[in-house]
Amino acid sequence: MNTHEAKRVLETALICASQALSVAELRRLFDDTIAADTVRALLDELRTDWQGRGVELAQLAQGWRFQSRAEMQPFLDRLYPEKPQKYSRAVLETLAIIAYRQPVTRGDIEEIRGVVVNTQIIRQLEDRGWVEVIGHREAPGRPALLATTQQFLDDLGLKALDMLPPLGERGETLPSFDGLQQRLPELGMTDDAQDIAPSQAYAPGDSEAAPGVPDNGQPSPISHRSVPSGALPTD
Repeated sequence: MNTHEAKRVLETALICASQALSVAELRRLFDDTIAADTVRALLDELRTDWQGRGVELAQLAQGWRFQSRAEMQPFLDRLYPEKPQKYSRAVLETLAIIAYRQPVTRGDIEEIRGVVVNTQIIRQLEDRGWVEVIGHREAPGRPALLATTQQFLDDLGLKALDMLPPLGERGETLPSFDGLQQRLPELGMTDDAQDIAPSQAYAPGDSEAAPGVPDNGQPSPISHRSVPSGALPTD
């Protein structure tokens, strides 16, 4: 198979895919007869071919995908005027602390924020696929260590953690989530959600309520159309 045909195969597979594809997955298109380095070189060529268009080929944490450019999002939103799920400021702060200070324990988050962290906040971030337990600290009780996932990076359209927006220069222990929040509204996140009443398991004296959740009790999936540079719809 010549280079031109191989690029056509890659391009077609990526456009039709519902999620990012890794180099290993893309090699299976050719029965692994094309080396990984060759696939990467073809992907770089494809990315160059699509420069200047409303769609770009992006390399994310979990692989490659075609997605709309950020400047196209306002126009796409007119076609799909879905109301984004709302998250409380407590959720945003907790997510920012985990993203910028990871790995951290729940106790670390509470020390930085100065309030007890509602269990439902961590659970909601885990259900959304943005946070996971990666181990336990060797300390009394062996508290769980929390970190962000590759899905978190993919949903923000990032390849690695060092591509996160820079921290604000505020001279305080709590990371500024202002830069992170610039991308989060495009994921359907805002900071004006009304907190729901604490659950019965919520310890008395806690000063923050659980984040809002949809009526069905499950986190709303992120539509490719609402990602900051949303993947091409296939329907």
